[in-house]
This record gives sequence, structure tokens and C-alpha cells, in this order.
Amino acid sequence: MLGLVAMMADNVEHVITYWLIFERFHSAALAGFAVISHWAPFLLFGITFGALADRFDCRRIIQAGQGLFILASFSWAALFLTNTLEAWHAVILLIVHGLAGALWSPASQLFLYDVVGRDELQSAVRLNATSRNLGILFGPSVGSGLLIALGPANGLLVNCLLYVPLIAWLFITRYTGHMHHGAGRVPQAISLADAWQTLKDVSRQPVILSMVVLAGATSFLVGNAYQAQMPAFSADIPGAQGEVGYGVLLTASAAGAVAAGFSLEWSTWLRRASVLPALAMGVAWALAIAVFAFTRSYVLAVVALFIAGFLNLAFSSLAQTIVQLEAPPDRRGRVVGLFSMSQNGLRVGSGLVVGVVGAAVGIHASLGYAALVSLAICAALLLLARSPRVAFG
Repeated sequence: MLGLVAMMADNVEHVITYWLIFERFHSAALAGFAVISHWAPFLLFGITFGALADRFDCRRIIQAGQGLFILASFSWAALFLTNTLEAWHAVILLIVHGLAGALWSPASQLFLYDVVGRDELQSAVRLNATSRNLGILFGPSVGSGLLIALGPANGLLVNCLLYVPLIAWLFITRYTGHMHHGAGRVPQAISLADAWQTLKDVSRQPVILSMVVLAGATSFLVGNAYQAQMPAFSADIPGAQGEVGYGVLLTASAAGAVAAGFSLEWSTWLRRASVLPALAMGVAWALAIAVFAFTRSYVLAVVALFIAGFLNLAFSSLAQTIVQLEAPPDRRGRVVGLFSMSQNGLRVGSGLVVGVVGAAVGIHASLGYAALVSLAICAALLLLARSPRVAFG
């Protein structure tokens, strides 16, 4: 629950700061940088921050991440109140916010493993992902409410308080991320050579490698870039024009993810920590995205987005679980960081694939073809996993 509040605060800050950027600077380039700065730290520092989680108390790393979130929100508010906000301030604060998200991500996964153990890990990862999507679902409404009721500066100051409960609770919990299940702090130094060694280790573990490729391919080609293009999709689909139609499209995938988090426990096959269900759901997810990209039916678009959100949470949480279970205990943070780099950091590329290419060929075509390439990669991984010549286990 405290994690849900913190994730919601993250999205509340997006709502208010993106409004500030638009109102103050009217800069499409700065808005684009906001997306890049959010995901680039995952790409650049995923393994490094994972190594920190291996080496140090995960509680303190999570608290440091939350502290950076507070620093960013407070600084936005102070600069707005003093009427001194400039573009270079915005660039720095967007980078701080992105670093905060990347810093606490691997540590939170190790902490989760320490609390619930191996047998309950998949349910915990799925519920954690559900919390993230609930934050995405409720963050815009809470952020808009604070913006309207209190104004941007006071809204951001109130938002700072939403990070405090998690920080306080981490001072009293006994779990460190290293107490149980074979986890342990390691003495190795954190270096580029260590990151390269992690990549080489994973290349010899086909189960982990397949999940990293699944996460990376779907993130790089599609990610969540279609959300930024939703106003254009809404304008092109009959019946979706206007604020209501746009809002339904915008929240359909998040609603599907939340539904997945609360409903997947009934299926034994989907809950198996096996690569086959994850890859099969990746194939189905790519099909759903392709349907959304090419359809002109409002109802079908909403259904496709809902299904895509459902399947995305299902296969990504399953892939996260498999990676944690298969990772060597003394390098678990590094491997989780690599997965985070693939799953989150490579979303930077989706902005180019869907957005930049979409400017040339149209966003329906760019998203549709990206989804079809994702489908081909997921299908190839699925066929490879089913091959008796490959030791997927």
C-alpha cells in the first residue's frame, strides 16, 4: 500500500510538472526530453544501481530514491513560487526525477524477494506491478485535483508528503533485501567491468536471456509510446473524439493491467514460473497492439487496449519473477538491474520508433508495424523455447 502511494506520487508529479512545462515554455522539445529523461537512467545505470542493491541495505537505497523524488517536487514548487523557473532548471529536475526512479527500482525488487520468499514471489511481483498501474490510473486524477484545488506549487508541496510514509516505514521494518533466500551482500566493486561480466553471465543462461530479450524488444519497439500519441489516435477514431473518448482510451490499458493483477491467481498455467506462458502472452500482447493500431472502431480500440494492458502486466511480471528466481544469489541485484535496463531503459527507443517514424509514415502505421515486428520476435523466442535442442528448463 505504501508503495502504491509512492508510485501515485510519482505520477502526480508528472501531471503537474508537465503542465508547468507547457504553460511556462510551450516547448515540444522540452516535453520530449521529459520522456527521455524518465527512461534513460534505467538504460544507462540499470546494472550499476542493481549492483548497489547487491552491496548495500536496500531500505536505504529505496529511501534515497524517495528523497530524490521529494527534492525534485520541492524544487519545482520553490522555483515556481519565486517565479525563477527557467528551462535549464526543468532539465536538471527532470533528470533528478528519472534518476530517482531508476535508483530504487532494483532495490525494491530485492526487498520484495526478501519479504515474501521464493514461493510467493510471483504473486508479490504481480501485485507490485498492479500497484504501479493503480498509480498510473489514479495519478492523473489526483494530480489534476491538486492542480485545480491548490495550484501547481502547493500541489507539488502536498505531493512531497506522499513519499514520507514509505520512507518512515523503511526505518522500522527489519527486512534489508539480504536477509533470506540465499541473498547476501557481495564484496565486489561496482564498475563497468562488473556490468560487462553480468552481461556475459546472462548470455550463458538462456532462461534469463529470453526474458531480457522479451522485455527489451517489446519496450524498444512499442513500450508505452502510444500513450503520448493518444490524442492523435483519439482524433482519428470515430466516436473517440473529445475529452471523454480520449480519457477512456488513455486509461484502458492501465485498467486492463489492474484487472490482470487481481484476476490472474485463478490460472495455474499463467502462474507457472516458465518461459512458455510469458512468451505466449507476449505474442498475444503484440497482436492486441496491432489491432489497436489499425482499427477504426472505437469499441474495438478500447477492448484491444484493455487486453494489451492485461497481457503486458501478466507477461512482464512473470518475466520479472523468472529473472529473480534464476539469477545467482550473489548477483541478483545486478541481473535485476539488467532486466530493469531492458524493460524500462529501452523504452527510450519506442519514442523514436513510434513517434519519429510516425511523423513520416503516420502513427497508425508506425505503431502497427512495430507491433508486428514485436510479434515476430516473441514468436521466434516461443519457437526457440519449445525446441528440444535448447535447454530452457
